[in-house]
Amino acid sequence: MSKKHAFPGKADVMARTPDPAIREMLRHLEQTGIETPFDRFDAQKPHCGFGLNGTCCKNCHMGPCKITPKSPKGVCGADAHLIVARNILRWTAAGVAAHGARGREVMLALKGAADGSLDLPILGPEKVVATAKSFGIFDDAKTTEQMAGEIALVLLEDLCRTLPGPHKTLEALAPPERIAVWKGLDILPIGAYHEVFEALHRTTTGTDGDWQNIAKQVLRCGLAFAWSSVVGSAIAMDCLYGLPKRSRISTNLGAITLDTVNIAVHGHSPVLVAAIVKAARRPDLIEESRGAGAQTIRLYGICCSGHSALVKFGDITPLANAVGAELTLATGALDLWVADVQDVFPGIMDVAACFHTRVITTSDSARLPGAEHLAFDHHHSNLDQADTLAERIVRRGIQAFGERQAGKIFIPQARMEAEVGFSVENILATFGGADVLLEHLKSGRIRGVVNLVGCNNPKVVYEEAIVTVAEELIAHDILALTNGCAAFALLKMGFCLPEGLEGAGEGLNAALRPHDLPPVWHMGECLDNARASAFFRAFAIASGEPLARLPMAFSSPEWSNEKGIGAALGFRLLGLDSYHCIAPPVAGSDKVSHFFYEGTRDLLGSVMVVEQDPVTLAARIVADFDQRRAGLGWSAAAPPASRRLSALQAEKAHAHAHEQGHAHTHTHEEGHTHE
Repeated sequence: MSKKHAFPGKADVMARTPDPAIREMLRHLEQTGIETPFDRFDAQKPHCGFGLNGTCCKNCHMGPCKITPKSPKGVCGADAHLIVARNILRWTAAGVAAHGARGREVMLALKGAADGSLDLPILGPEKVVATAKSFGIFDDAKTTEQMAGEIALVLLEDLCRTLPGPHKTLEALAPPERIAVWKGLDILPIGAYHEVFEALHRTTTGTDGDWQNIAKQVLRCGLAFAWSSVVGSAIAMDCLYGLPKRSRISTNLGAITLDTVNIAVHGHSPVLVAAIVKAARRPDLIEESRGAGAQTIRLYGICCSGHSALVKFGDITPLANAVGAELTLATGALDLWVADVQDVFPGIMDVAACFHTRVITTSDSARLPGAEHLAFDHHHSNLDQADTLAERIVRRGIQAFGERQAGKIFIPQARMEAEVGFSVENILATFGGADVLLEHLKSGRIRGVVNLVGCNNPKVVYEEAIVTVAEELIAHDILALTNGCAAFALLKMGFCLPEGLEGAGEGLNAALRPHDLPPVWHMGECLDNARASAFFRAFAIASGEPLARLPMAFSSPEWSNEKGIGAALGFRLLGLDSYHCIAPPVAGSDKVSHFFYEGTRDLLGSVMVVEQDPVTLAARIVADFDQRRAGLGWSAAAPPASRRLSALQAEKAHAHAHEQGHAHTHTHEEGHTHE
């Protein structure tokens, strides 16, 4: 990949992306002259080689400095190893801050719900009790609210600790053998805020000049990311809003309805989105929508806001991840676009300007020029106004419905059903305990488990790598968990339906078909990596084996941002390998590259694998799982299925087209696209 960086172009995406709705939208936008992320990616070519290799330093104004054979050191004397290490540390710290900042909002909301300063019910009492027991603060004499308040304070302290002390969430929930490893490496974090503070400090001018010491801080930030920004935030969300609920939903652009007020929620923060869900159900606002000519109010999910609300409340139709947001907006059928925080590209404003769609921003951290701002303030002093803000937002959508321009509406009719809302709790209840699942794993019916997640990156064909890896995994009897942006592709392409088992091996069919389960389990938004890690830990406890020995892994084939580094590190720190189609920007240093790819094997028991071809990447996962299984003395898995899910679906589409007497493509019997 590093030779000439021959990344795919928009034409490749239009030819190969697996979702027919995406292909239709790209053709439509090209005809209408509207720019997309793929156009902008092509315009950036050729990409800066120094940036791709991580050898450009802009940390002071004596530069920017770039490392070449002629200039092997920056002005300050930093060499390639130090510059690459400092750059990747800043990326990792940014990921900690990104998830931590939005997690803090829900932690504050949990505290407010507990002390009565916010009129919010605590919808997850079972999670409050379980967490209180883990934290050692459970008492039958305490109310749910009292324990929730104490939990919120623990989470906030771990996030923001100023006086050095134990990271309580990590020490309560991490596997003891892992804690011993981290203590031995001296990488236990003080708190998320401190490790970000420290990362920025030691990468400034004339501070830490040892790339290995910088790398140690990368690992500390990885732990802070995993146990505060992700696990801590997920605990707060589950306590406040309850555990996921399994349901069957419709997804993809063909699920958009035209006779409804259509409001898209886009981003990551659940607090205001939860209030918007509540407002959209209000009889008086539904009546107002009818007065405007609509049948009712419908909510659509973009990026993680949609996943989160979907698994907690239902009433959300998931449509697209962050990269696909502009294509979704260009349907012209969405009346209001509510953008909260993170993964909201500024380019959405250019697309919105071509249609009637109004854009509202709801976070002081994420404003967009030209958007209306109805938000929590910088101090979060108005969290108690969530219902008032939500009512105003929904009314903006009702007003915009009357401005819809019928001549500009273009909706591809591809639609798919999917099953969502899997959690450790409801999975174990379905199977009757972790021991039953472990027996499926030992017998080879389930070869292994992969958490298949991550954002999207135009350096590979949009959603192709995720779909290809998924179909190879299930064909080899590997169970896949998914969340966040990657989940949209799998929801849309039939992997999250029991019918998807037709592309799976005989072992996975034997384990899952009796329970009418799909081969890929949707666990929610990207914070729900916490569910995947908890699921993995359930196997470790049941088997008595450390995670580093089990056939389990993390894969983010199309990762693209700082949070992707943190997510991969979170699982590698547990001893699980990570697998990707995109290389991190460390190639400019052989020492840092070795550390990232192989050097952590002795330290953590895990490595990073990068293969640009998704089929090859999946084959590496299969081979590594078989090696781990052999090391455990477990039964060999069966040979893979001979057919892949996408090929089977293509045959069905062809047969359906033949029956109808015209050429078309489709993804489900209820939705098809004429060509």
